[in-house]
Amino acid sequence: MKAKNIAKNIVSLKWVTIVIVLALSIFLGSQLKDLKVNADILQSLPNDDTHAKLLKSIAENFGGNNMGVVILETDNIYQTKVLEQVQAITDSLVEMKGISSVSSLTNIIQIKGGDDGIEVGTLVDEYELPKDVNDLENLKKDVMSNEMYRGNIVSEDGTSTLIIFTLENNADVSLVAANVIDITKKIETTEKLYYTGSPMLVSSISNLMRKDLTTLLPIAFILIALILYLSFRSITGVVLPLLTAAISIIWSLGIMSLLEYKMSMISNNIPIILLAIGSSYAIHVINRINQQEVIGDKKNISMALSMVLVPVLLASITTGIGFISFIFGAYLEMIVEFGMFTTLGTAIACFLSLFFVPATIEIIGSYKSNKNYKTEKKSFVLNKVLTHIISVLFKHSKKIVITWVIVLCISIVGIFSIERKVDIQEYFKKDNPTRQAEAIMVDNFGGTKPVFVLFKGNVKSPEVLKKMIETSEYMEKSPDIYTSMSVATLVSEINFAISGNPEIPDDIEKIEQLWFLIDGNETLNRLVNEELTEGIIISKFKSPDNDSKKIFAEYMNDFVSNNSTPSCQIEITGMPFVDITMDRSLIRSQLGSIVIALIFMILIVGIFLRSWVFGILASVPIVASIIILFGIMGLTGISLNIATVLVASVALGIGIDYSIHIISQFKQGMKLNGKVEWAIENAINISGKAIIINVISVTTGFLVLLFSEMVPLQYFGLLIGISMLSSGLGALTFLPAILILLDKRNNKNQFNQ
Repeated sequence: MKAKNIAKNIVSLKWVTIVIVLALSIFLGSQLKDLKVNADILQSLPNDDTHAKLLKSIAENFGGNNMGVVILETDNIYQTKVLEQVQAITDSLVEMKGISSVSSLTNIIQIKGGDDGIEVGTLVDEYELPKDVNDLENLKKDVMSNEMYRGNIVSEDGTSTLIIFTLENNADVSLVAANVIDITKKIETTEKLYYTGSPMLVSSISNLMRKDLTTLLPIAFILIALILYLSFRSITGVVLPLLTAAISIIWSLGIMSLLEYKMSMISNNIPIILLAIGSSYAIHVINRINQQEVIGDKKNISMALSMVLVPVLLASITTGIGFISFIFGAYLEMIVEFGMFTTLGTAIACFLSLFFVPATIEIIGSYKSNKNYKTEKKSFVLNKVLTHIISVLFKHSKKIVITWVIVLCISIVGIFSIERKVDIQEYFKKDNPTRQAEAIMVDNFGGTKPVFVLFKGNVKSPEVLKKMIETSEYMEKSPDIYTSMSVATLVSEINFAISGNPEIPDDIEKIEQLWFLIDGNETLNRLVNEELTEGIIISKFKSPDNDSKKIFAEYMNDFVSNNSTPSCQIEITGMPFVDITMDRSLIRSQLGSIVIALIFMILIVGIFLRSWVFGILASVPIVASIIILFGIMGLTGISLNIATVLVASVALGIGIDYSIHIISQFKQGMKLNGKVEWAIENAINISGKAIIINVISVTTGFLVLLFSEMVPLQYFGLLIGISMLSSGLGALTFLPAILILLDKRNNKNQFNQ
């Protein structure tokens, strides 16, 4: 069916379209109240990855990744008033729903040996806290002489202490985190409190995401509305693009909620992206309708729609390919989900632009005014900027191409300097309390990245316990591991208190006797399973540097492979190992998604326009834009992370639209006139204004992310804004200049395919 007939049918179905859009908007909008937010990276890890699978298993069986931390910072921890505050916080958390255990300076286990035998109790008597100077000094000596406390529960300089709590398996992470902050802040304390650990980080990021959505998205709408009004000078020209974007967002997030998916720190970008895409397609449709000589007539709306139908549909398909490429090769499930729902949102935006926008214009008849193409031609943008671009193109086409080539060469040099970072702390600004808490943990407590060594076997056997001690000693030789904790540590402490010998006994019966003294202690539940067939060493990794993680992984993997036996199987995992895999996946998924998207875009544009030459030419400005994008990242030190890894494919998907509109109009011009110069001028005059409006509005929308509370999203917004400017400029200068030079080489026959 020809485009004209399709356009006529679309316009004739105007009331059906309006009713469908209204009904679906009400239904899917009602689903938004049930949309949940989940910023937990652990839950987004793939189930088929060895380290991710083991990490999830340890979190489920030992609560290893469900630990939160309250940091109390002061000038001196060894004061009665400070201990009272620690105890008050500890007691409050113990009573809180969703928390299974709490460890702090005032309730941590202590093993003592004396004249009356062995005593297993607490480091501090909760009913009689140390008050005089001698008691406080003795407490300090006990802490500093025991590696189980020093650097684990109290910093070596005595200025900070931790209250560590473990969540129950099915606890509501966000609710518990909010309650922890609320209750601890109500406790009267003159000391500083900080919060970190997995549940607190997840809650903090979730709160920042909600704040961004509720503040930045409305600002973006307002700024784009202003740009649209200055461009179209009509209420319809403002309302319809924004309404298209708003409905696209409502439908996409409504379907997400309906299918029980949750918003992640990646899918948080979906609304701002759909705001750009939804308004973009509508702008091209409205701009084309504006350019008809007699406006408001049913025939001319369908005529305008028929002319823009293929470019918009083609832009939608290529944009969707850019997003759907995330589904292949992405390590994190949240990136896969991002690809799914941005692709869906793009399809919705295309449908609304081609059906809803013309239907609304036809019904309200807003274009039956005296506005026509002649008055439109007096527009400053159309008459001044576009005329100047056309003039420069034909006078200096070679210089334009040379300038682009120079910029690309500089950018290619910058690409080799790109750094990759996957640390979660990179999400927070330097003055954010959560990042400050992370810094305290790194400086005073050996970091926050958990490392777990799992031992399978009889955990009461001398072989397993001795291997735990050997592994701990080997781990602690690494400069990034400060201390470690296991049940073997407790057994050796008890043996030392009784016999003066810190070694693990060779006799299993002796171990049974020592075990009896700690049996039932809640600390044990975090270190061994109920069947006593599995035990773990818990440690923390300090450095955020990827190279340090790789060195440590190789160091420990060699040990594990050489020391694991059938009766004592050893496995190691933790966030450093996951970070290494994520780091590798950044490059793999980045290159994979770009290559997949680019190949399919060239194929589809070539098929739609019936010319492989046009498919390749349409891709030139966006490839140049992506090279510039990566070059800027390398030259300015913006790292590649789980947010900025999306930039290239997003830019590819959105930015290629500009080239598609130029190349489509160019092809139509070649059919009508057969002259390259006329076809180029015609293409820029017809699509140029929409492209400029589009670039300015989309760039403005994304630059709003500069005010995000999350650092990677600031960079995401900046980089997308830069890529939109470069791809728009490439479509209006680089692509036409190439066409002009090819024409001068007498290759214009290829444009008539």
